[in-house]
Amino acid sequence: MSGKAPGAASRRLFLLLPLGLFLALCGVFLMQLLSGRDISEIPSALIGEPAPATRLPPLAGANLPGLDSDAFAGKVTLVNVFASWCVPCRDEHPVMMELGRDGRFAVTGLNYKDKPANALRFLTELGNPYTAIGADDNGRAGIDWGVYGVPETFLVGKDGRIAYKHVGPLTPASLAGKLMPEIEKALAAQP
Repeated sequence: MSGKAPGAASRRLFLLLPLGLFLALCGVFLMQLLSGRDISEIPSALIGEPAPATRLPPLAGANLPGLDSDAFAGKVTLVNVFASWCVPCRDEHPVMMELGRDGRFAVTGLNYKDKPANALRFLTELGNPYTAIGADDNGRAGIDWGVYGVPETFLVGKDGRIAYKHVGPLTPASLAGKLMPEIEKALAAQP
């Protein structure tokens, strides 16, 4: 006999298994990094699909209509998911104000899991870019829209389908590089 206990080879194999799994995971991550894809983009199953049927009551005290997806028909609409408690929403608000001044499309708000008084204070302090604001007190509409977190912005085309989704705060760079080209495409498209 060789002097080794029976099963020593299987024990060595068992000890090498975690190393093999680790190397396999490293390979997957390396392939992802080298693929050239923008790993910061989160794909949405809703792109190209009709906007979710949404009928939210208006934000109390805002003197604007609530969010109604039937109102999207025939026009380009941005749906911005925001909340007063969301720090990145404050950061993106100047961009939202700029978008609100562009009269070629509607800018609407979905106020997500917020207290009406806080949302009104947020809009009074920073300005109101929205033509309609729906109050999503329990977050159900956010689930229907596939919201991961706030802020998120959806572009709905004239055909009522979601053309683009931006996750996270809009910045001047993301507006110029991604959202505005998508808005221009949606404006040029036939309904």
